Amino acid sequence: MPEYIHQLSKWPDFTWNHEDLLTVLSAIRHKQGRLKGCMEVLGFALRNETTLQTLTLDVLKSTEIEGEILNPDQVRSSIARRLGMDIAGLVPADRNVDGVVEMMLDATQNYNQALTKKRLFAWHAALFPTGRSGMHKITVGAWRDHKKGPMQVVSGAMGKERIHYEAPDAGRLEKEMKLFLKWLNTNHSTDAVLKSAIAHFWFVTIHPFDDGNGRIARAIADMQLAMADGDHQRFYSMSAQIRIERKAYYELLEKTQKGSLDITEWLLWFLKCLDNALNATDEVLKRVLTKTRFWDKHAETAINERQRLLINKLFDGFDGKLNSSKWAKIAKCSADTALRDIQDLMNKGIFEKETAGGRSTSYVLKT
Repeated sequence: MPEYIHQLSKWPDFTWNHEDLLTVLSAIRHKQGRLKGCMEVLGFALRNETTLQTLTLDVLKSTEIEGEILNPDQVRSSIARRLGMDIAGLVPADRNVDGVVEMMLDATQNYNQALTKKRLFAWHAALFPTGRSGMHKITVGAWRDHKKGPMQVVSGAMGKERIHYEAPDAGRLEKEMKLFLKWLNTNHSTDAVLKSAIAHFWFVTIHPFDDGNGRIARAIADMQLAMADGDHQRFYSMSAQIRIERKAYYELLEKTQKGSLDITEWLLWFLKCLDNALNATDEVLKRVLTKTRFWDKHAETAINERQRLLINKLFDGFDGKLNSSKWAKIAKCSADTALRDIQDLMNKGIFEKETAGGRSTSYVLKT
């Protein structure tokens, strides 16, 4: 008896219960339309800021799902540069950060272009610019081969490994991916949101690369969601929500990959996860609007570039508490200059000391 879904005789003829999905899908389509309408009212600058925050979150969380932590400032700067946004405090980005950003932007900004083998290889090469995944040399910009044996998803300590899944043999990849790409590029009868969910599962089940399959699967899903929205600007992050629901994500992937060709349960989970991602957009919008109102209020206030840099960092999500030593390090100034900057903002009613106290005094924006 076949152990995995790709071993079934009718693979990949997926089926699902339309009635079970209809209510959830209709609600999502309504929310997408309402969100798009809200964004159009905001104006160009606010839409750009929301897109920047959303894409930054998407890149950070998609890599975090795989256990890799990227520098948020580098990700934000890399995205801003590639979108031609003129913002303060841009920092240089590492090659691996630029690679992830290039893949995500190509997927979401060029969503209406066909996804080809050549394009997928370019994405994969961008993800692994050194030809290595950590310390290990991998095949880059090409399908995986037979040399390392079966492609398995494994967890547990050495000697106590648990095999969660084994992907199709490398000899099948050319045929499998040709079929997948043909479906993705030509099937226009399936709703684009559902295509996003199916494509995500189908690609990660084929697992065609040595590494990076999860990130590329989520990029393909985002590409289809951008197509569903009909807009290259992004206002919600599916990857951020998957990160929150990561345990259920992996459990359901494994269950579906070991199940039948009826993938209704996977599609329902994906749609509900997307629904949660759309709901979470309210928080992103709230931060963007609060930041905009602040700068409108202080349009005539004398604020130097160091102060502007740190204030924006607090709005965009500062890691930990802000004290004078962190200020000096980030702004690349002396401790005395940092204290003068902070005191100046306190005198202007912009900063206040945090009441929690601690070993060193920290500061927060006064709201």
